[in-house]
Amino acid sequence: MITQDWLTDAVLYIYALSLLFFVSDAASGNRKAKKAGTGLLVFVWILQGAFLLSFLIERFSVPQLTTKDYLFFVSWMLVSVSFVLNRLIRAELLVLLVNVVGFAVLALNLIQRPKHTAALEPWEVARRLLIMHVSLITLSFALLTIMALLGAMYLFLHRKLKTKKWTHVMRNMPSLEWIDRYAFRLGAIGVPLLLLSLSTGTAALILDHDPGKLFDGRVVLSFMAGLVYIFYLLRKMGAKDDGKRLAIWNLLGYALLVVGFFIGSSSSFHQVV
Repeated sequence: MITQDWLTDAVLYIYALSLLFFVSDAASGNRKAKKAGTGLLVFVWILQGAFLLSFLIERFSVPQLTTKDYLFFVSWMLVSVSFVLNRLIRAELLVLLVNVVGFAVLALNLIQRPKHTAALEPWEVARRLLIMHVSLITLSFALLTIMALLGAMYLFLHRKLKTKKWTHVMRNMPSLEWIDRYAFRLGAIGVPLLLLSLSTGTAALILDHDPGKLFDGRVVLSFMAGLVYIFYLLRKMGAKDDGKRLAIWNLLGYALLVVGFFIGSSSSFHQVV
């Protein structure tokens, strides 16, 4: 057993098996493999939803948010979004990449079983603001993760087309125009959510009479990421940059977010100890 718990092990194994079916479909166009992978993924989504519901019930009366809860919700949301993508558009490789990221988040979360906590402030107003902050940042992070995957796909496909090196994987990828368009649409939703989350978090710190935490490394990097994303949206709307440069700005903003998330050891805001 991986996690010393048969139910969480089952989720990981079924999730991994579903990814193998999706890889088979992406590599050889096996429709039956895609259907099997989708069916297994639905089962994983249901189990994750049950876990998440139990977490929410357990935390409902306790003003405390664990890193495990947050990452679990991100993984569940990525699986949910992959269903929408799989239903509405033909982008098998993007669906596969989204689920690979979701599996990695879930696996690291369950295997490591972090006990780190991020205590919410006890005052009612500040606590509600922080709950709103966490909800918004979680949703925006999921959308911006998919946006970053599209950016990486754009750079990969652009390089292959420029060097005229055609591969079988490229058959399952949408066009550069499609990738660029949908990356912008995700950014148009995810970036405002990120900015709203930052504003609510800032308001909570001000109510705490501790504005000094605004200079915390995690907060600074998050605001820097927000500025990069705003720059990306403005350059895209003004048609100032080509798709390749926009994809680089996209990935730079996401890299700042990820670095900010993992600097918990030196961060005092939502500190992970």
